[in-house]
Amino acid sequence: MTTTGPSAQKPLAGWRVLVPRGGPWGDSVAADLRAKGASPVVAASNKYAPTADAPALERALERLAAGEFDWMTVTSATTVDVLSAQRAVVPPTTRVAAVGETTAAALTAAGYHVDLVPAEDNSARGLLAEWEAATQGVVPLRILTLRSEIAKPLLTEGLRRIGHDVESVVAYRTVGVAVPEKVVEDVRAGLVQAILVTSGSVAQQVQEQLGPIPESTLVAAIGPQTARDARDYGLRVDVIAAERTAASLIEAVAAAASSRAAS
Repeated sequence: MTTTGPSAQKPLAGWRVLVPRGGPWGDSVAADLRAKGASPVVAASNKYAPTADAPALERALERLAAGEFDWMTVTSATTVDVLSAQRAVVPPTTRVAAVGETTAAALTAAGYHVDLVPAEDNSARGLLAEWEAATQGVVPLRILTLRSEIAKPLLTEGLRRIGHDVESVVAYRTVGVAVPEKVVEDVRAGLVQAILVTSGSVAQQVQEQLGPIPESTLVAAIGPQTARDARDYGLRVDVIAAERTAASLIEAVAAAASSRAAS
C-alpha cells in the first residue's frame, strides 16, 4: 500500500538539520529542507579566502584568456565564484570540464560554457574515468586544473599519468569559522537530528568543533570522496548521497528518517 499521509509528504517533520554552509547555497538547501518538514539550522563552519599565491592564479588566468589551454577543469562551485570575481575569460577554443552537476550549474549561471560532466560518478574519480572517451584519447592536451588549497591533487595527478601537460593552480583557501556556541551545545545534547557534510573541509570543522557527534545524530555525506575524507578526520558517516548534489543529499536524509520512523 502506498503511503500518502503527512509523514510521506513531510518525511523530515520534527527534524532539525544542520546546514554547514551559508550564502545562496545554504539558503537554497534550507528552503528544500523546510519543504520536507525539517527545521534547518544554517551555521557556516568555514569560509573561503583568496589564494596565498595570487600572482600564480593571475598568470594562469591570463594564459587561459590567451587560449593557451585546451581544457580547464573546475571541481567546485566556489572555484566558479573565484572565476567570476577575477572576471576570468574562457575562450571558446578552451573546453571546460565540471566535476559534477552542481559545479556545472554554477558555471552556466556565471556565463561560462560546460563541455564535460561525468555521467556516472560526480567526482574527480568519475571525471578521470570518463576523460579518455570524452577526449577521444588525444594526448597530450594542455590542461589547467583549478583547485582549493586543501584539495587532494587526485585529478591533476591522474591526468599527468595519462600523459597530459597539466598546470595545477590553487584558486582559493578554506578557513575555519567558529560555529555559534548555541549550535555546538544543541549538537552535543542530541537536539540536532542530522548534519549535512558537503566537503572534506566541512567534515574537519564538524569533527573539530562539534565532535564527538552523538550516535543518535545522522551524519550524511554528499559523496563517496567526502565520506572518505570525513572518516579520515575521525567523523562517523551514516549515509552517503546517491548523487553528488544537494537534492540527493536531502533525499538520503529523508529516506533515513522514514526508515527510522518505520522501525
